[in-house]
Amino acid sequence: MKKRLIGYYDYTVVLTYGGMLSAFYGILCVLGQNYWRALFSLMLAGICDMFDGTVAGTRKRTQKEKNFGIQIDSLSDLISFGVLPGIFVYTLCGQSAMAGAVASAFVLCALIRLAYFNVLETERQQQTAEKRKSYLGVPVTTVAVFLPALYLLYDRQICRRMICFPILLLAMGIGYILPVEIRKPGIIGKAGLVLVGMLEVLAMIFFMGWDAV
Repeated sequence: MKKRLIGYYDYTVVLTYGGMLSAFYGILCVLGQNYWRALFSLMLAGICDMFDGTVAGTRKRTQKEKNFGIQIDSLSDLISFGVLPGIFVYTLCGQSAMAGAVASAFVLCALIRLAYFNVLETERQQQTAEKRKSYLGVPVTTVAVFLPALYLLYDRQICRRMICFPILLLAMGIGYILPVEIRKPGIIGKAGLVLVGMLEVLAMIFFMGWDAV
């Protein structure tokens, strides 16, 4: 039997891989204190995550490929919407003990939510072939909308208190693990989220110039 690299590398996982790489680049930007570029990378990862399931659904996959898709998507999401925002807020807040504790709790909540989602999604796919209609808990991708918006307000000195960032992470972390059923956005909902993201990027460019992204 011919050996090959482990994993899958067809077009159905391109957006998932691309989103993770974008988020990792965002982490590197945070370490270099290029916060605007880090947030742009976060939003790009959010767009990739929003449409990776749609792309994957265009190809008939084996059960092993579906299971791999579930796992790789959540692992990518943990980096993109857990680790990146956590490091962003911790670094922005001067690496204080309080910010570190909140960021750690936030990443833990994201980890728990994504792992639990994997359990539910695996069970769901074993029972039905229908597409998912709702989520349990706030989707982790949501931080890709709220964190850039808050930083924009902070940069424009509309929201002047640094404590707002740990508060946002704390609120979102709690939202991740609350058993609240949230309807999965359709085409209109996704288009609305993309529009919000585009407006945030335009605001970045307007206030900071093209070098910001």
